[in-house]
Amino acid sequence: MAAAAAGGNSAPPAEVEVEAVAASWMLEFSCCCLCRHFGDECLAEFQRWSDVAYALINGLSKIPTHQKKTVYLCQLLIRIAKGKKLECHFENCKRISPLESALSFWTLLEREEIQLEKLHKDIRQLIQIQIVAVYMESGYFKEAAEALERLFTDSETDKPLRMKLATVIKSKDPYVPLLQTFSYDFLIRKIKSYIELFMKENETNFLLQAAMKEVESQGLGAIALQSKTVNADENDKKNLELKQRLTKKRRSIADQSPGDKRNPTVRPHAGGKLGERTVLQSLNGLQNVEKHGHALVSVRKRQRWTYNEDLKLKLGVKEFGVGNWAKILVHGDFSNRTSVMLKDRWRTLCKIQRS
Repeated sequence: MAAAAAGGNSAPPAEVEVEAVAASWMLEFSCCCLCRHFGDECLAEFQRWSDVAYALINGLSKIPTHQKKTVYLCQLLIRIAKGKKLECHFENCKRISPLESALSFWTLLEREEIQLEKLHKDIRQLIQIQIVAVYMESGYFKEAAEALERLFTDSETDKPLRMKLATVIKSKDPYVPLLQTFSYDFLIRKIKSYIELFMKENETNFLLQAAMKEVESQGLGAIALQSKTVNADENDKKNLELKQRLTKKRRSIADQSPGDKRNPTVRPHAGGKLGERTVLQSLNGLQNVEKHGHALVSVRKRQRWTYNEDLKLKLGVKEFGVGNWAKILVHGDFSNRTSVMLKDRWRTLCKIQRS
């Protein structure tokens, strides 16, 4: 009887097994969040979910076969995000840079899938190039040469790239066309392409689906979308009104005759030239925000580029990569320059370097 009673009551699942399943769902959800914030370049949120993913990964005694790809991708993204910070170390050996560590996880990811050979090869080579580039940008040419030795085998397929990078290191010039063309920014774009494919494969994530159903049931999604639309409309309206006011003010200044400028009706400290300069600067700022490339070039006198401006431009390219002219413009504190001017000057500097 006792045996029958015992057989009739199924034992509840062990707490350890329950925690393992829940942790598995949480890890997959954390990976999805990492991918999304990496793609959107939300650094604070990306760091927050990096910490969550790290805690979950470190809690694994063994990586389940079905989660290998998830774990490898989390580790890859965390290292790529720190790729230019040589002071960060993910391996016991201090010589291994974040990108070198990332390459090891990319190798593991390649073994988990075979249908993306072209993208795999592109990303592998970009990581290899940027491992060398990051060292050179910091002036660590010896370390770049040592990394090159670690990166490549003696296979014939690796030989062309290895020889090119060896030549680049000998030149001690981090701004050669090879490093600028296959830039860190280009690597990030390729990683984002891979992430998009990964997210499509993992749309059925359990926690993600459960959260979406909860949001839909409470109508939170519609409210958030409506709020976002209203805010966007308000911002567009404010920008339009500001632009109209600045344009009107500029026209009124331009319509003044020389006599009006000599005898202004406004206060002395708000004279014509000062007012006009303020309007031009405001319009330039507004157009830069809207990413309109040609901002009042016709009304601006050509200014010679100074050594300090060239230096700030090079430093900006080093930090943000070729093509991110708007970011370089904002962070470089350039005076009376536009993002288009920065792009044209960079082309000129590259031509001078090659000649």
